Amino acid sequence: MRSVLYLIAIAGLVLGNCVADAEARTIRVTIEKMAFVPAEIEARVGDTIEWVNKDILVHTVTVKGGWEVLIPAKGTASLAMPEAGQVDYYCRFHPNMKGRLSVAAP
Repeated sequence: MRSVLYLIAIAGLVLGNCVADAEARTIRVTIEKMAFVPAEIEARVGDTIEWVNKDILVHTVTVKGGWEVLIPAKGTASLAMPEAGQVDYYCRFHPNMKGRLSVAAP
């Protein structure tokens, strides 16, 4: 009986950890001195990326042929990741500002 309870407890811990790992996260990217920091991000489907703009200029997160997020000066904007894949992004107003986002399936 004791070993059965032990196995049930272990299974609960394992399943509990799997559920906790599957929860969506918020990943913060800072925009400062005309750069995305960090420039490369790894996320999972369902995670939210939050861009915090510390510059005095408006910036965007633009994916060519895809989506765009406008980030006001000294403001924030966010986007939940709807699908897996890898995208390169840049600021439409300042094309030298570049980043890469890799989104894994849950």
